[in-house]
Amino acid sequence: MNRVSIQTADFDLAAEVASLRAGDGGCGAVVAFVGTVRDRSGAQSGIRALELEHYPGMTEASIEHMIDRAFERFDLRAARVVHRIGPLAPLDQIVLVAVTSAHRGQAFLACEFLMDYLKTQAPFWKKETTPDGAHWVDARVADDEALKRWGIEAGNAGG
Repeated sequence: MNRVSIQTADFDLAAEVASLRAGDGGCGAVVAFVGTVRDRSGAQSGIRALELEHYPGMTEASIEHMIDRAFERFDLRAARVVHRIGPLAPLDQIVLVAVTSAHRGQAFLACEFLMDYLKTQAPFWKKETTPDGAHWVDARVADDEALKRWGIEAGNAGG
């Protein structure tokens, strides 16, 4: 199983988790995070669409690197990241981060670490379409702050 998939197609959470833990008798915990497209962003409501772009090859390598870092920090057995690209609508699934470990604490931490890292370091660009038109989404200070707690400085959002 590949650890990283960048795709336009939706994903099946149950199938992804089953595949991640298949045949691993030492797996005592599975933690999965599924991110979905909201119909609002901060004070902005009425998001009609979200479009994601990336650099093929660079994006996968970046996420593979972050998974390697998670394995260095936490006692993991397996990890999987699926990220969708292209046009998406509110309520669509956009990202899956799933990890397995012998124990739940390590799995929860690793999943959160990977999501924090993904939000700030993976080369994705998001464009929101609202009733006022389309605009690119800037990096958020809150996402950079979340990554800081892992001892990693992002500095993407300025401010």
